[in-house]
Amino acid sequence: MESERELRMLEVGARAPEFTLPDQGGQNVSLSTLLRHGPLILYFYPADFTPGCTREACCIRDLHTSIQEAGLDVAGVSPQTPESHRAFRDRYKLPFTLLSDVDKFVIRMYDVLGPLGFGVRRATYLIDQGRHIRSAVLADFRIRRHEDFIHNAVALSAGAPAHRAQR
Repeated sequence: MESERELRMLEVGARAPEFTLPDQGGQNVSLSTLLRHGPLILYFYPADFTPGCTREACCIRDLHTSIQEAGLDVAGVSPQTPESHRAFRDRYKLPFTLLSDVDKFVIRMYDVLGPLGFGVRRATYLIDQGRHIRSAVLADFRIRRHEDFIHNAVALSAGAPAHRAQR
């Protein structure tokens, strides 16, 4: 069933839709602003403070230095408020931007709205500075696939040979 849903994600090579959302501090941030210094890992997640989303965010936190050294940036999007994002960032010492999409407008634009319009699919996109989607992964419950995706994005951006961790 997941492979059927994967076909609905934005396709590799397509232009990533421009958007502006408030960050954890309530400041409006656009996709163009996030891409100003290099390619972006844009990930969508269901909710702050849930076990899977906390595990994913902490994994990205632990990889953040490598992500930056590879010339990439990272931002997360979910439907919680900026206040919830701020508390989530503070509690887990997350060094990256969290964007609030309370109305799920951007979540719909990136085609990661859950079944029947409920929830948010766990999806990660690699977007280049020209706003083209270079790679993407959709795996609702397999957080390891997102971690492997980020490792590969870092390796490719750093010019190292890509690898896929076998765990």
